[in-house]
Amino acid sequence: MTETIDIPKKKLPTVVLIIGMAGSGKTTLMQSIAKYSYEHNKKSYIVNLDPAVHSLPYIPNVDIRKSVNYKEVMKKYELGPNGAIMVSLNLFSAKMNSLIELFEKKDHDYIFIDTPGQIEVFTWSASGEIITQSLANTFPTVVLYVMDTPRCRAPVTFMSNMLYATSILYKFQLPFINVFNKIDTQDHQFAVEWMTNFDAYNEALSQTSSYSADLALSMSLALDEFYEAIQTIGVSSLTGKHIQNLFPELDKAKTLYFDTYFKDLLKKREKFEALKKKKAEQSMETFKKELKNDEH
Repeated sequence: MTETIDIPKKKLPTVVLIIGMAGSGKTTLMQSIAKYSYEHNKKSYIVNLDPAVHSLPYIPNVDIRKSVNYKEVMKKYELGPNGAIMVSLNLFSAKMNSLIELFEKKDHDYIFIDTPGQIEVFTWSASGEIITQSLANTFPTVVLYVMDTPRCRAPVTFMSNMLYATSILYKFQLPFINVFNKIDTQDHQFAVEWMTNFDAYNEALSQTSSYSADLALSMSLALDEFYEAIQTIGVSSLTGKHIQNLFPELDKAKTLYFDTYFKDLLKKREKFEALKKKKAEQSMETFKKELKNDEH
């Protein structure tokens, strides 16, 4: 018998994971979103998940730095920067049940989450998967992938970004919005054309003679299906241009979550619960070892 779950779609906030390469303007975008939300009465909850950030241009409602001391983690476990971020996320992920309970008590339409600047630490770690799946199993969840539009002007760099975006889409299997940032310095229409017109991208690549250009051309043919599966918008996090266009796209993505993705998430839940249980057992084992060492 197939399990059915009645979900109050309109009452649940939309969780928005903001992911992007270093320098893409991800955190500045979060600042613009927070500012727009405040000025236009958008009920938004702001979360920072970057334990290593020195300062933020916005005031988060939840800040991982208040729960985990990144520098102490680095010193205690003798880790480098990325390793310390990963362990910090591991420690924070153990509190996901409490965080979800907090979100459920809040009357908000959106929960925006700023992820670490080291993109691979979040997207490809066990803790990143636990955090993402915990949220996606409870709330409609959307991925915003932020791209540096001026850098994408180079066709090979554009394709590198698109390949990474593809990997994130298939990794998380959630509604996905491509956000071309910094359109105040470079309009993103060239990128939209490259995504919809193979000949235009081919012409741009023809000006570059290299193995990577040939590879990018081959990849563009394979990404047609990916381009059709995502929404794309252009914004300027610096000036706030077109930030208002983001919210209708998020509402569309929320509908897509329930219509397309939620059934698949139910199938993945059993696998996720097993992963979470294993993670908890590992954390407990580490705690017991540390306790035993302290006793000696």
